[in-house]
Amino acid sequence: MRVTLVEEIEELRPYRSAWRTLLMATPQATFFQSLEWLEVYWKHFGKGKQLRVFLVYDGDELTGILPLMVTTEPTKVGKVRFLTYPLDYWGSFYGPIGPKADVVLQAVLEALPAFPDDWDVLELRWVDGSRPEAERFRLVMEQCGFPPLVTVLDHTAIIRLEGTWDDYWKSRTSKWRNNYRRWTRRLNELGAVEHVRYRPQGAAVGDGDPQWSLFEACQQVARASWQSRSRDGTTICHEAIRPFIRDAHAAAASLGALDMNLLLLDGRPVAFAYNYRFQKSLYGLLVGYDPEFARGGVGNVLYTKIIESSFALGDELYDLGPGSLESKRYFRTEVRPILRYSHIPCRSLRAALLRAKRTFDARSTRKEILGQIQKAGR
Repeated sequence: MRVTLVEEIEELRPYRSAWRTLLMATPQATFFQSLEWLEVYWKHFGKGKQLRVFLVYDGDELTGILPLMVTTEPTKVGKVRFLTYPLDYWGSFYGPIGPKADVVLQAVLEALPAFPDDWDVLELRWVDGSRPEAERFRLVMEQCGFPPLVTVLDHTAIIRLEGTWDDYWKSRTSKWRNNYRRWTRRLNELGAVEHVRYRPQGAAVGDGDPQWSLFEACQQVARASWQSRSRDGTTICHEAIRPFIRDAHAAAASLGALDMNLLLLDGRPVAFAYNYRFQKSLYGLLVGYDPEFARGGVGNVLYTKIIESSFALGDELYDLGPGSLESKRYFRTEVRPILRYSHIPCRSLRAALLRAKRTFDARSTRKEILGQIQKAGR
């Protein structure tokens, strides 16, 4: 195996076709692992960070890609330089690109000492703790001399779209189903209810229109909701991220990775769910509803219509994203842990303190993972 390093985003353009081919062969890949996403992310948030994209070759054939970056972040023990994935908490999961992710990771870690040593902590975040690759990644890191401390970074709500829509609907509580019927009846009394879903197939097949009118309708709903008053810069209408979201929107439409949903009442947008999709999986990035219709349950009605439509379209998984897990309990079929693998060389007092904190957190993580294994066994 041969590993090369690319440190400038422009130098990745010649690899676009190969990157896309490898991404299509990556199990449970997401839009966040695409070169299109990385280009937009780096354009808007790359300042102050160092790009580290490792290309793995078997002979002359490119067989895997591992995108990383060096970013300085504040911690409880001070500022620390992390070598980590370029996801920055936008999605739930990330990982090496290629059909054999663990082989890609092993090749890069074995070669890592030959590359710039400008980081304090190697931290592979956003690892799906429910998949077999999670344990293989841990073993690979140990074998390559980078033993990790494994901690839970967050949790995300998942809907596994298995069986039929009827099977899923019957698995919801009777109280929830009755509420949905009441909300639907109330909305129908107010006007004509319509679910609009837009998911282009991509520019490669002549279907990459971003449909900016629908995008603006999503923003219209967001501005009418609490999101217009949010100060954390993570909503679709927030000035700090709106240019980034627009560029990512265009990239997703061109790649065929966009899934926009609107609930209309007499043609007026009253709720939206903005998703990214890749192959047969969806990721829920942003949602919102007009508070004027909150009693009508417009957000819940839209979610339900999306899930029913996804069964018909052949989707297999819907990741609702971290946060607000309580409000997502009516829809989810499981909650998955998002793991963080931290290798912390004790090069300084600051690193030693961070290692002690991660070691303490790792004890709780082991208990949670063992509990999930035992639950799965029952």
